[in-house]
Amino acid sequence: MSDLDTLKQSVLSDIAAAADEAKLEAVRVASLGKKGSISEAMKSLGRMDVEERKIMGPALNALKNEVADAIAARKDILEADALEQRLATERIDITLPVPAGPAERGRIHPVSQVVDEITAIFADMGFSIAEGPDIETDYYNFTALNFPEGHPAREMHDTFFFNPKEDGERLLLRTHTSPVQIHTMKAEEPPIRVVIPGRTYRCDSDQTHTPMFHQIEGLVVDKTSTVGTMKWVLAEFCKAFFEVPEVDMRFRPSFFPFTEPSLEVDIRCDRSGDNVKIGQGDDWLEILGCGMVHPNVLKAGGLDPDEYQGFAWGMGIDRIAMLKYGMPDLRAFFDADARWIEHYGFRPLDLPTLFGGLSRV
Repeated sequence: MSDLDTLKQSVLSDIAAAADEAKLEAVRVASLGKKGSISEAMKSLGRMDVEERKIMGPALNALKNEVADAIAARKDILEADALEQRLATERIDITLPVPAGPAERGRIHPVSQVVDEITAIFADMGFSIAEGPDIETDYYNFTALNFPEGHPAREMHDTFFFNPKEDGERLLLRTHTSPVQIHTMKAEEPPIRVVIPGRTYRCDSDQTHTPMFHQIEGLVVDKTSTVGTMKWVLAEFCKAFFEVPEVDMRFRPSFFPFTEPSLEVDIRCDRSGDNVKIGQGDDWLEILGCGMVHPNVLKAGGLDPDEYQGFAWGMGIDRIAMLKYGMPDLRAFFDADARWIEHYGFRPLDLPTLFGGLSRV
């Protein structure tokens, strides 16, 4: 906690010393931005044990809120001082409206918001974040994931290939985030608990598909994982993400080359109104795929399937964002329409946490 106190005093001191709004914004980015000191400390929760998270979670959230309040208060002071200086030196038309500042006008894109919501949920369960390259080899995108050469499942992905290199190898834009599973297993010793957000690419475009979209998947590898464990993890995630007390889930047999057995997951919902309501009604909606990691995938990751086992799941970030926030057309995510982001976007300082709430808008 002494490190937390030191961080708090340092950030509050920088806020108090900020002489103008530009310097205050730099302090905000350095502390609450994606790679800020407080945000980086929040990411470390996933590597802590349960008891340590119970202490550090509330402490970090309290620090975040205190810093955000201090920034807002300092901003008000700086704006008042700047206005006094302008009134002393300029002639202004006081009938003109004063435009809102960047912190009030700016909005976080729903995809970024949902990624933060999902990672906050899984970080609380002890998961870390893993990332990988958008440009992959055929081996990592297909072969290592149990797609043999000529396998018909390769045709399901409508892959963007680059021109062949001199040796005949063709790089590609990854069609799913699953190659990061192989990179992670080769880089880390079990137990492994990671979630993997990222961009993926396929030749597809309509109301619910775009050539570039976002996926997130999870991977657990240890010696004791079971289908029952996987079901519990997914149920807890759905309750937290959709912010409902209970969810009714249906697991159906399916096929994915990289898992065996493979399952698709439906969630009970109500489609009678304009928006889908989760946790009630008599309808079902598919939201993700999952299964136990195939032994061939474990071997490709350098692990012995006789000693280790695990489970994995994946879902479309754009799709569950549409489902949760009632957005009817996926293509609007990428249209850069200021009116759309003003309506569906999120305030930049309201970072989602289980302690403070996921979806404050």
